[in-house]
Amino acid sequence: MPSYLREASRNPFVLKISLLAALGGLLFGYDTGVISGALLYIKKDLHAGDLAQSWIVAGLLVGAVFGALAGGRLADLISRRWTLLISGVVYVAAALAAASAQSSGQLVAARMVLGLAVGAASAVVPLYIAEHTPPKIRGGTVSYNQLMVTIGILVAYLVDFALRNTASNWRWMLGLGALPGVFLVIGMLFVPYSPRWLMQRGRRDEAREVLRRTRIGDDDYEGELAEIESVLSEERRGGIRALLRPSLRPALVIGIGLAVIQQIVGVNTVVYFSPTILTYTGLHANDAIAQALSVGITNVVFTVIAVLLLDRVGRRALLIVGTAGLTVALATLAAFFAFHWQDSAPWVALVALVLFMASFAIGLGPVFWLMISEIFPLSVRGSAMAVCSVFNWVANFFVSYYFLQLVDAIGKAWTFSLYALMGIVGIVFFITKVPETKNRTLEEIEHDLGAPAASRASTRHRTA
Repeated sequence: MPSYLREASRNPFVLKISLLAALGGLLFGYDTGVISGALLYIKKDLHAGDLAQSWIVAGLLVGAVFGALAGGRLADLISRRWTLLISGVVYVAAALAAASAQSSGQLVAARMVLGLAVGAASAVVPLYIAEHTPPKIRGGTVSYNQLMVTIGILVAYLVDFALRNTASNWRWMLGLGALPGVFLVIGMLFVPYSPRWLMQRGRRDEAREVLRRTRIGDDDYEGELAEIESVLSEERRGGIRALLRPSLRPALVIGIGLAVIQQIVGVNTVVYFSPTILTYTGLHANDAIAQALSVGITNVVFTVIAVLLLDRVGRRALLIVGTAGLTVALATLAAFFAFHWQDSAPWVALVALVLFMASFAIGLGPVFWLMISEIFPLSVRGSAMAVCSVFNWVANFFVSYYFLQLVDAIGKAWTFSLYALMGIVGIVFFITKVPETKNRTLEEIEHDLGAPAASRASTRHRTA
């Protein structure tokens, strides 16, 4: 049995918490995947041109920017748990509104509200899981969020495929998106508050009980409780302004760098526009949706592989290898369109898309969300993750919004060449800037990235 599965199986309470919280990833996953197929029918039904299509896709991302900012703040004010529950409620209402939209404008507005929920969940889910999980299995459990994102995408692709010949198909596709929100709301009723949030609120006995239930064997939960208490008592209160402190700059550079690079390699053009890209090879809409299923299946399979490897191989190695793989895939797509292989070798495009998704799923996909939940001090963790999430959503917006315009302006080959260049930039950044965080407590990571003196002292005392 892989070491992650062996360790995780000994801690079923943490697995339950992590899986229920990771349902928040379904919000993003389903809505990201479903629009790729639905868009092929929306543009006909609502007479949406390229600009309207871009906004239908990007409306979610605009809302997500503000949702991520609000989510980080709400996570500190009302708890991680209640922030996720409220996100689920908002998502349900907005999904139903999107399904009943009568114009492109109404659909864009509904998707902006959906984005508020998705953005808040994206900032809070990894934070909540990381704060519950022992270091030995933190890589795998935090990555449940990304796994749920990929499952949501695959489910959406399956729904698109199943409903492709149904009357009002795109309305059913979008309306079924309410279900992930319902699952999240119900799930949040059965999980505890984060021990670190409880300590921030002075609820020490409750925090001890949560830690006792989530730590097993030789895990020193009393020592961890004391360490959290020491860090909280000595550090200044966190917030957006606190992120400007010189001691936090290395972590902030890493977090924002990961956030932007994850998007500028073009991942969500592949997710949002897989069927559209495949129609460039000459396929009809229904056939393109069917072939796009292989991209969704690949995403899930290789995310599972990443969950099993993150706590064994480490974050940094998977990040570098995965980004190298997706860069090769992007260069292949560029060559496909540059040399007009659509007639002689149409299968190359699908192979390249599958390679891209496999490489992303073992590297940038899970590692970004995992590392931003690890590298920031407790006092600013919620705000820092919100800021990184905002940069991620802003980059997502620009890449997704301008994809169709970029293809029109410079052509398909140069578009994918540009994404490949961004992959090379990412590899250089990871090699020179990103540390390994495997098997280390959140406080130890904080120390190495320039934590305040009090936190460093706390960590030295604990490891002495």
